Amino acid sequence: MDKLLIALLILSSIVLIASILLQPGKSAGLSGSIAGGAESLFGKKKAKGYEAMLEKATTISAVIFMLSAFLFSII
Repeated sequence: MDKLLIALLILSSIVLIASILLQPGKSAGLSGSIAGGAESLFGKKKAKGYEAMLEKATTISAVIFMLSAFLFSII
């Protein structure tokens, strides 16, 4: 059980790191952080193609990483 959780923790952390590093930047400097904040908050920029896939992979691997780390700390 411990080895399975460690393997799951390592695999999810590698996928999480890779999916975060492969995502393109969301802002274009200082003007993008000020003006683009409302658009990203209300969902006007929807991700398409590989960006959507990376976003889903990031979310899923983050959940798996957090759950496996929590379960490993209990055991």
